[in-house]
Amino acid sequence: MAKLYFSYATMNAGKSTLLLQASYNYQERGLRVAMLIAAFDHRAGVGRIASRIGLDSEAIPFHRADDLYALVERMNGDGSGEIACVFVDEAQFLGEDQVWQLARVADRLGIPVMAYGLRTDFQGKLFPGSMALLAIADELREVRTICPCGRKATMVVRLDHEGNVVREGAQVDVGGNEKYVSYCRRHWEELMEG
Repeated sequence: MAKLYFSYATMNAGKSTLLLQASYNYQERGLRVAMLIAAFDHRAGVGRIASRIGLDSEAIPFHRADDLYALVERMNGDGSGEIACVFVDEAQFLGEDQVWQLARVADRLGIPVMAYGLRTDFQGKLFPGSMALLAIADELREVRTICPCGRKATMVVRLDHEGNVVREGAQVDVGGNEKYVSYCRRHWEELMEG
């Protein structure tokens, strides 16, 4: 039985690296995969998934209005071979309806879906996509990283261009190491209180 998996963590835990490694394992065995990433996340280029350690791969960019079930169903029947697994990077950017579409990919098409993303934003609030995945995914996996103090990091702080902690703003502001730092809850709270 195919399942919907959600692997979540804070920034810089290696989620994209794990996704690329798992995808490679499928492809090395001659199996076809579908790799998806939000179109507006173009840090590595539109339609590219990249990790901090230098691994990268092409992916299909999706928009909020896209029906991901229909996309995978079309790909699965396009004559290029069946899809063995669907991989989604930055899954926090999915809409709730898209999470349900991915669940249908697992349930109706029998294709496993592995989604990787952030659980919470810089203010400690769930992203809509993450909230839906936490609610309906068949399996949840925490990918761990550490705070500078050595404890498990579960929160992330957003920095402005001068390195100051940002306490307000839009939930989505795509960036990497230059903009986000992972901390344990205690140090995150201290930094957010200012």
